[in-house]
Amino acid sequence: MLIHNLSTENTILNVFMSELRDKTIQTDNMRFRRNIERIGEILAYELSKSLHYNSKSVETPLDTAEVDLPENDIVICSILRAGIPLHNGLLNYFDSAENAFISAYRQHKSSPESFEIVVEYLACPSLENKTLILADPMLATGQSMVATFEALKPFGTPKEIHLVSVIGAQQGVDYIENHFNTDAHLWIATIDESLNDKGYIVPGLGDAGDLCFGEKLQH
Repeated sequence: MLIHNLSTENTILNVFMSELRDKTIQTDNMRFRRNIERIGEILAYELSKSLHYNSKSVETPLDTAEVDLPENDIVICSILRAGIPLHNGLLNYFDSAENAFISAYRQHKSSPESFEIVVEYLACPSLENKTLILADPMLATGQSMVATFEALKPFGTPKEIHLVSVIGAQQGVDYIENHFNTDAHLWIATIDESLNDKGYIVPGLGDAGDLCFGEKLQH
């Protein structure tokens, strides 16, 4: 797997990441969502450098201009619900992309430390010979990303696979690296050191879904 960790260079991305992590700023849900969206835009820009381009002629009012334009047929698949603002950021740049959505969540067993990933809802167009962008803002254990990809397999074989995350734990990165082909790409804003005993990223930022949309209803 090709890993593109954007935190290896200092850019304006640092500002958005610091605000996502800052517990005093996190209380502003709209700002939190917007920062994830902006990070999605930055990740989309970096990802766009790896796409395939063909020269096109564009008629201007004065003459003809030659422009190299991407030719990939893109499908963006996001994991609900925290993936929505990240999806929007990607879609802001890949505005002609098709869209897929999937719900994948942790179902805890006998203890908070023991869980499995459950997929319940999935809407997806054909992926055959297309460029799949699989987006999940939090790459903790990596199990959600792998479970989602397994659920997508009946929709066809993508020509290219790009995984997009905001924050990952090194353990999660290692996990998906063992489950995806060597030519898949991971685009990630930063990688943290570890997971706690409940499988949450440390230092991380907390529960991205709750910070975006409010706490989940308890059954």
